[in-house]
Order: sequence, then structure tokens, then C-alpha cells
Amino acid sequence: MPITKTAKRALRSSNTKKEVNRIVKTRLEVALRLAKKQSSEKNVLKAISLLDRTARKKVIHKNKAARLKSGLAKLLTRKRAQTTKKSKVPSRSGKKQSAPKK
Repeated sequence: MPITKTAKRALRSSNTKKEVNRIVKTRLEVALRLAKKQSSEKNVLKAISLLDRTARKKVIHKNKAARLKSGLAKLLTRKRAQTTKKSKVPSRSGKKQSAPKK
């Protein structure tokens, strides 16, 4: 236990910061879980935003935030690629269209 007045004050400050950081980390973990599970653009962007904020506040390391953001971005591009494959409509003539000659 702290003995001096400043040590007691530092302990109170430390405990307050610990609680705030715990809340922020919990919100981040929930957002990441939701983004990975549903991988909708809205959820992924929300998780990326939370990652940026927590890294800026030094709750998590900036490299960890970058690594997690990279994984989320891959999820998002994979999701977009799947939707574009489904939405392509075949040509009416049935022939393959060749590239224009140069």
C-alpha cells in the first residue's frame, strides 16, 4: 500500500485509468467480434475507427492496431469481391467479348 500522499494520489489515478482502459478494450473486442462475424462494411468501419482511437490513446500499441486493421480490410475486400462476382450478368450474345485491337 502507498504511504506518501503523492503515492496515494498516483494509485487513485492509476485505478481510474485502469477502469477506463478496461471499458475501452471491452468495447473494442465486441466491435472486432461483430465485424469478423458479420463483416458488413458498417461494422468493419466502426471497428477500424475504434482501433484508431484506442491506439491514439495508447490503450493498445499502434502496431497491434495496424495489424488488426489489416485483417479487417482483407475481410472487407473479400466480401466486396464475393458481391461483385454474384452481381455480374453474362452477355446476351453468348460470345466472349475480345479486347479492342491496338
